[in-house]
Amino acid sequence: MNASDFRRRGKEMVDYVADYLEGIEGRQVYPDVQPGYLRPLIPATAPQEPDTFEDILQDVEKIIMPGVTHWHSPYFFAYFPTASSYPAMLADMLCGAIGCIGFSWAASPACTELETVMMDWLGKMLQLPEAFLAGEAGEGGGVIQGSASEATLVALLAARTKVTRRLQAASPGLTQAAVLEKLVAYASDQVVATLGTTSCCSFDNLLEVGPICHEEDIWLHVDAAYAGSAFICPEFRHLLNGVEFADSFNFNPHKWLLVNFDCSAMWVKRRTDLTGAFKLDPVYLKHSHQDSGLITDYRHWQLPLGRRFRSLKMWFVFRMYGVKGLQAYIRKHVQLSHEFEAFVLQDPRFEVCAEVTLGLVCFRLKGSDGLNEALLERINSARKIHLVPCRLRGQFVLRFAICSRKVESGHVRLAWEHIRGLAAELLAAEEGKAEIKS
Repeated sequence: MNASDFRRRGKEMVDYVADYLEGIEGRQVYPDVQPGYLRPLIPATAPQEPDTFEDILQDVEKIIMPGVTHWHSPYFFAYFPTASSYPAMLADMLCGAIGCIGFSWAASPACTELETVMMDWLGKMLQLPEAFLAGEAGEGGGVIQGSASEATLVALLAARTKVTRRLQAASPGLTQAAVLEKLVAYASDQVVATLGTTSCCSFDNLLEVGPICHEEDIWLHVDAAYAGSAFICPEFRHLLNGVEFADSFNFNPHKWLLVNFDCSAMWVKRRTDLTGAFKLDPVYLKHSHQDSGLITDYRHWQLPLGRRFRSLKMWFVFRMYGVKGLQAYIRKHVQLSHEFEAFVLQDPRFEVCAEVTLGLVCFRLKGSDGLNEALLERINSARKIHLVPCRLRGQFVLRFAICSRKVESGHVRLAWEHIRGLAAELLAAEEGKAEIKS
């Protein structure tokens, strides 16, 4: 494929993507395939001679799409949202074209510097304390990780290294092994201090946890993977109160801030806490500016060596939506979740199982776990909408998460009517069984 072919095929692919997203509502949200469906549909080995682009695109529709769960369908209400927007897609194209591996400033200065600035932009949107911002001479700063899980692991390893070195400095005879066998990590059943838990979007009180950690010199990592995007709205910013006690903070713009996966934003108050744990400096990676104090090499902030130019997505999205556009998007999703909550509360057969704060509603039929498991099975087998469950206080609960960029009130209403209809069928069947038994 030469540049001329690329121009032509690129336009075709953009048309295909636009058609896919514009018509996604008409596709079955959850695939009707069995494990192993794909292998018989493609050759056992790669082709010796080139295939045509036309054949590949036809196979996308014939082979790939039947096995795709359509996360951006307005009838997808499972898990949490995964962000998607046209500006982010365009930025990803540019990222792929530039194709740099930004492990150091010298490897591509713009890749490093734009990330530093975008993380400051985002930190200011959240009103993070100044200590978390790089600025021109700050000790903190932000970095893009691949996921919240990765950020949590990075924080854990950095905390372990910091404490080990502190104890060894105080007691030079102390071996690393002797320190490690005594270290303790404190966690709840949601892993770390969490703002917006996966199960029900509940919030730990940082104003209670934070001062204790500060007093006891314990590293506090705060995970707001889903909920963090909402903190750009003034009415939700109070949910972040207490973050000033944290040593590190993370959330995923790739969940709810229209920046396509992967883009997990992590900040630290002292970047030397990370670089001290992960610094890798073979001679072939060194450069003349690395000790100037003016720049950072992001390979020292993460587990991998290489990294993509992910900050382009943030730059495009923030500029093309503006803060007000992003706030409006968050508010719309929260409003839709309250519309669904109202439907549930109006039906005496159902109950809402947790406070609805953002875009997630946890609900269930009043009755046994078995009844709710049967309802979820009917919902997902019908494949008109897609939901997943959780357990709250020992009970099996259904989660209804507002996810798609394209979802509107009408989709939420149709989803509720579908759930109500399936619930009525289920309850009638259960009543019939009971009559037969009696």
